Amino acid sequence: MLDFAIKYQQALDVFTGDRKFGLRKFKLSEKEWKIATQLRDTLAILKDATTYFSRATPNLATVIPAMDHINESLTTHSFDQNLNSAIRAALAMGKKTLDRYYSLTDSSQTYRIAMVLHPHHKLSYFKTAGWEAEWIQMASDLVRHEFDFTYADMPTGSADGESADGEHESQVPKVCLIWFNQDRY
Repeated sequence: MLDFAIKYQQALDVFTGDRKFGLRKFKLSEKEWKIATQLRDTLAILKDATTYFSRATPNLATVIPAMDHINESLTTHSFDQNLNSAIRAALAMGKKTLDRYYSLTDSSQTYRIAMVLHPHHKLSYFKTAGWEAEWIQMASDLVRHEFDFTYADMPTGSADGESADGEHESQVPKVCLIWFNQDRY
């Protein structure tokens, strides 16, 4: 809606300024138009994230990087002295809200496991994102523990799950074992 209003600013100014429509009290000043433009620009990251997660098939491995990207944007904008102080304050509040939701991912092992097992991210994402070495090791240990607890005792065999005698078996693909024995950074 802000995009539309800013795009048609001139027409809206004429419309709200015309006495016969009785909308003069809604006519924005130049300062208010500037604030509206700043607001649109700073909120674009949230619009983009909403659009992405609404049309794509989101998965857990995309949530953390998206939250990191939004956090970086909110942080940068909240310190931008060129922005209106009310916008900076609102962005700081938004960042606090994001931090609260981000901290909830710590209570779920699933997010860290999904990130570590994602072929693109693995443990290198955490290192690049500046996570403390202790947290990175904890993520690695978490995946190792889950593997050892759930899958390590399962028989290994062919990737298609067929045994030598042609029967179907529940087996851990060898690729899982290879993954745990390679350098993941």
